[in-house]
Amino acid sequence: MVNQLIKGSIMLVIIFAIALFAAFIYAYNEIKLDMDKIVNYAPKTSSVILDHQGNRIANIMDGKHRLYAKYDEMPGYLIEAMVAIEDTRFFEHEGVNPDAIIRAAVRNYEAGGKVEGGSTITQQLVKKILLSPKKSYTRKIKEAILAMKVENELSKEEIMERYLNEIPFGNNYLGVKTAAKGYYHKNLEELTLKEAALLVGLPNAPSKFNPVRHLDRALKRANTILTRMKKLGWIIEEEYLKAIKEIPTIHNESLTQNIAPYVTDEVVRRLKKEFKDIKTGGYTIYTTIDMNQQEMAREALNFAHKKITKRQGENPKTTSLNGALLAVDNETGDIKAMVGGVDYKRSEYNRATMMTRQPGSAFKPFLYQVALDLGYNPATELTDVARTFQYYKNGKRMIWRPKNYESNFVGFIKLREALVHSRNLATINLVTEVGVQRIFEKLKPLNIPHIPQDMSISLGNLGVSPVKMAQIYSAFANGGHMIEPRLISKVISRNGAIIYEAKNQEIENFTQPEQAYLMTDILKDIVKRGTGRNAQVPGVEVVGKTGTTNNNVDAWFCGYSPSTELIVWVGRDNNKPIGPGGTGGGAAAPAFSYYFKKLYELYPDLPKKFEVPKGVYNARDGVITELYTDISPLPTRAQTSTTEEFPDLF
Repeated sequence: MVNQLIKGSIMLVIIFAIALFAAFIYAYNEIKLDMDKIVNYAPKTSSVILDHQGNRIANIMDGKHRLYAKYDEMPGYLIEAMVAIEDTRFFEHEGVNPDAIIRAAVRNYEAGGKVEGGSTITQQLVKKILLSPKKSYTRKIKEAILAMKVENELSKEEIMERYLNEIPFGNNYLGVKTAAKGYYHKNLEELTLKEAALLVGLPNAPSKFNPVRHLDRALKRANTILTRMKKLGWIIEEEYLKAIKEIPTIHNESLTQNIAPYVTDEVVRRLKKEFKDIKTGGYTIYTTIDMNQQEMAREALNFAHKKITKRQGENPKTTSLNGALLAVDNETGDIKAMVGGVDYKRSEYNRATMMTRQPGSAFKPFLYQVALDLGYNPATELTDVARTFQYYKNGKRMIWRPKNYESNFVGFIKLREALVHSRNLATINLVTEVGVQRIFEKLKPLNIPHIPQDMSISLGNLGVSPVKMAQIYSAFANGGHMIEPRLISKVISRNGAIIYEAKNQEIENFTQPEQAYLMTDILKDIVKRGTGRNAQVPGVEVVGKTGTTNNNVDAWFCGYSPSTELIVWVGRDNNKPIGPGGTGGGAAAPAFSYYFKKLYELYPDLPKKFEVPKGVYNARDGVITELYTDISPLPTRAQTSTTEEFPDLF
């Protein structure tokens, strides 16, 4: 009987030992897994979108807002303030401070409840990242063990870096850098001693000491921290008195601070495929946007919108009329402003990049440029007469009788005048003379999908977005070199490495500099005395072309100054007519003029006159003539067409 009891006891001890060993192995593995979350700390971090000068456009995040700060970014007095109030022996202990634990236990016993904690900063970090908030002795023991393991794995600086990036500072700000940017609009190194003390006082009770709502409490808490620092001898009397008197300016802003929402959405849309963690990876994204020009663009579009809605007798707040505006640097292709609609709150759809519409007559300059490059001259005479075209559609004979906007024709008209006054019949006859297929081949460098290979190309019967119009118009604005507009200049990782940097996306030349200038000079006349008179800017040479589609559904103005290209579109999302005055000159050109007036007020040193490239002439034998080049010589006779019927043009 006794032997059986002994054997049973031994068996229980063995089973207990095995269970204890298994529990130890399990706990060890669990702790090892947990440790990785701190050792290889990679929290969700907001990304920041900046303009070309580094001014913040928006924070983008997934839920809570955190900007990551490296230890080297944190000023010494900020670290000292945190250590002074939270864990005076932080740089001395091994993760647990026995003196603090004993002191806290005595005070809690005397008070009959918890009034003081004995946790070190390391323990607080462990509790925040690895453990549940539920209080228990088991959790406290595990917290202490993990804290000591963390101290063996990481330096004090690494622990402090993680701690100050993990803890909350109120206002949904996670991390000290987030709080500094949010409350003060400052980088960490720019903080005053008082501002730093106020920040480190917040994690103790973020809601209670939130300076936006309870500034007096926050200041009192900050002064307590300053007093503690002075007592420890970490600041001198002069620093202490100066800081005590200071009352920091506190800002209250939205977490995103999204001041250019159409830009922000487009940046995310372009990057999310390559950077799937775009909202949590802590990227710093530099754009080409100039926030001064962005604001001017928004004002310009609103100005034109109010003007056209008033003409239609519609309420600007409820009208279906909308618009888009895109400003691009001529030489670099940098997008300086992008406005995808009149009111982002009503519609987040970015018409500047996502919409395709017919450009109408705004596409005509490309047809005329092909003609110029084939030897035509601005003085070449075109036929401006009515034509009847026959073609077959699905085996059925069709008749097309195009008309000019003015419903008349003048017979012969010089190429310059035909484009200045946007004469449809002259354009159609020009396309007929050159040949649809020949024009189609010459337009291939524009890389526009679905360009029609029939006579409808004469009237801009194709689909393009404003950003695509900006790209193809750069062929004129940039002396023949077409550049793809770029929005994002570089992306920097959370670790400070440049992981993407844009280069100039120059596409093959569309034409030669001297040939492009011939078009610029014609477009200049369109603004001076043609359909684009509403785009004029006093003291500045601006050029451009209006575009109006059938029944005034789309209104465009596409043009440029010597420095900047601007594309404006006005219309309705439902494709219904704009109404009276809904032309490129009446609805879109006013935004163009408004923008450039503001641009040259703000940047008066921008060039105001176009430079004439070599190879452009305006006189022969001492007599002033029409402009000409070696490729586009002065005409010796009028070029006309007499064919009445063109059965194969569609």
